[in-house]
This record gives sequence, structure tokens and C-alpha cells, in this order.
Amino acid sequence: MNLRARVVHCAYLGDHHWYADIDDADDLQPDDPYWYSEGCASQAEALAKACAELAILTERLDDGARVERILEAHLV
Repeated sequence: MNLRARVVHCAYLGDHHWYADIDDADDLQPDDPYWYSEGCASQAEALAKACAELAILTERLDDGARVERILEAHLV
């Protein structure tokens, strides 16, 4: 697994915000991330949230836990 954080600026009809997610960089279809945050006011906020969550997910993986994707968690 090769986790990575992505931060994107979204602008639609005057609504400007930042989106962040964490997914597996080796996944050929990154349509179901392990974590996401939408509506961040700044790039710095989105990046800080993503880095904090990436640290949590990495620690869980190091402890041998299984991490679930957003949609996968709702199916269980």
C-alpha cells in the first residue's frame, strides 16, 4: 500500500473551497478514498487535516490494523 494525500482547489459558480483525500497511489481507480475532507477554507487547512489523518492511518497500518475505504466501511 502506498498512501498519499491529495489537496485540490474547487471553484464552482463562485463557491471556492479546498478538498483533501487519502488514497492508495497504486490504485488504478481512485474513486473510493480511505479518508476525505471537503469544504476547507484554505489549502493550509486541507493539507493540515490530510497530514494529521495520514499519520493516524499510517500508525494503524504499522500496528497491523486493516484500514477501510469510505464506501467499503458502509457496506460492512
